[in-house]
Amino acid sequence: MVFTVNTNAGAFAALQNLSKTGRELARTQGRINTGLNVGSAKDDGATFAIAQNLRSDVSGLSAVKGSLERASSALDVAIAAAEAVSDLLIQMKEKAVAAKDSGLDTASRQSISNDFAQLRDQITSIIENAEFNGTNAVKASGDSVSAITDALGDKTIEIAAQDLSLGGANITLTAGQVLADAAGASVAVATIEAAISNVNASLSELGAGASRLDIQRSFVDKLSDTIEVGIGNLVDADLAKEAANLQALQVKQQLGLQALSIANQAPQAILSLFR
Repeated sequence: MVFTVNTNAGAFAALQNLSKTGRELARTQGRINTGLNVGSAKDDGATFAIAQNLRSDVSGLSAVKGSLERASSALDVAIAAAEAVSDLLIQMKEKAVAAKDSGLDTASRQSISNDFAQLRDQITSIIENAEFNGTNAVKASGDSVSAITDALGDKTIEIAAQDLSLGGANITLTAGQVLADAAGASVAVATIEAAISNVNASLSELGAGASRLDIQRSFVDKLSDTIEVGIGNLVDADLAKEAANLQALQVKQQLGLQALSIANQAPQAILSLFR
């Protein structure tokens, strides 16, 4: 055994062990503070890169959700307008059928025609105001409703616009059409019947599109949640385990400090040789 005061190997070893414990303790405390087992590329470069790619997908899906919600709102407005137009056409049919009665006096026919005109003009008012965020899917040359469906924005769902304006392909009633006589009323009834059928078909198209958007939105929600769970499985810390590690490392740190203190006292034993 060599006695020296210049080199204290025991102290060096104790200091190295204490430093190692300190690093492990800092790492464990970091995991507890952040809740992450892999908080940066230094912890695990490969796992961190995978997690970052998945986080990018989640961010893209967040934009998809926003796009689907905007499209759903635009379709909801279009459907509300189409339903209102359908209701108006039904009321107009009632007026037109009543006006077919050849026994009506002039005043009664005029009154019915005025009511018919008010209902007719209301269709135009509804169609012109059926807009959401700049999108009107029921006017003449209307806007199709579109939404992105994937995290890269490459794929879309598109629901075609439906022309429900007066004089359009679905409602051939003209803006100035009235119920001047029984013959005119008879023509109006036939025209309105066709318009009701066309509007209901358009409603079916819009409703199917809205249902498709709802299904896609539900899928995106589930996909986003699944990816979030996957990220958690990759990088989240087991806090119960880390809490146990913290306790053990704190004890080791205390023991390491005591070991270093004992090792530092060893050279003093040399003094006994000179007494």
